[in-house]
Amino acid sequence: MMRFAPIVVALVAGSGAGRAEWKRLPSLSDKEGFATPFAGVSNGALLVAGGANFPDKKPWFGGKKVWYDGVFVLEKADGEWKNAGKLPRALAYGVSVTHRDGVVCAGGSDATQHYADCFRLEWKAGKLVTTQLPALPKPVANACGALVGDTLYVAGGQEKPDSKEALQAVYTLDLGDAKAKWREEEKMPGAGRILAAGASFEGKFWIAGGAELVADKDGNVARRYLKDAAFHEPTKGWGRCLPLPHAVVGAPSPAPSDKTGFYILGGDDGSQLIVPFNRHKGFSKKVLRFDAKTRDWVEAGELSAPRVTVPLVVWDGAWVIPSGEMRPGVRSPEVWREESTVKGKR
Repeated sequence: MMRFAPIVVALVAGSGAGRAEWKRLPSLSDKEGFATPFAGVSNGALLVAGGANFPDKKPWFGGKKVWYDGVFVLEKADGEWKNAGKLPRALAYGVSVTHRDGVVCAGGSDATQHYADCFRLEWKAGKLVTTQLPALPKPVANACGALVGDTLYVAGGQEKPDSKEALQAVYTLDLGDAKAKWREEEKMPGAGRILAAGASFEGKFWIAGGAELVADKDGNVARRYLKDAAFHEPTKGWGRCLPLPHAVVGAPSPAPSDKTGFYILGGDDGSQLIVPFNRHKGFSKKVLRFDAKTRDWVEAGELSAPRVTVPLVVWDGAWVIPSGEMRPGVRSPEVWREESTVKGKR
């Protein structure tokens, strides 16, 4: 168990977004923290499951990445994390959303392969209950997703660890229909991509940024950072919106929203791609908001503790970022909650 001292850090936002304050909640009971665990809320409790890190040596010293199957639960914001149980297998880099009283987890990877698994985690009477859901049409990791009504979107990603191109595929599953199966939607516009930000806003699914995979003549794969954005309306298909002011990869996803728009919280903007990992200064602090009125992107402040490759969870009406990467290869067990959503200021 890990105790904590409350820490409040200001995020000064502009352009009508108000003032946001992030409070540090109890840290996960893991000294390293995790990249892209599954996370969500079940029956009032915050669940964080799986993820990956470098427990022994950092990657620039030849450290080996390890995937995990542990599930942690925090029943109260001022409580302590407990071990809740285990996933069906060690898994990370999937998509997770809160639906009704459970956390729906789709796709992901381990050290050897990508998976099409989909399942629901529920915290019931002090026990973890896992229910299998229909598997995705194909394995996928590093995708993004969001919940639009009862419909779960999973977009982009990679089918295999050694894929030389990212997927343009978009899949949907009606979680309100017990007999529903995954449906393949029209492919997303633009390039296939990994590590984009997904969002639910105005009854539509939005996708922004991410990285395209580009192979050279020798088969070596590089990432091309993207800043385009688009939305999918269930009855009308895809539409385009203005591109982001700069590239964004790996920002917390699903991206949060309020009445004024939805927010891209930091991410990797590509400005340090040639910087050695051990000299990286941390990811972008910039917060961008897609403005509902102007239909354009506006700067909306800076983060004091930016994280990437991490899900964003809405818990008791507040935005929560549980763990994630603070620099390439370096995770953090810290958990942060955005206080102005708690206080009803948004």
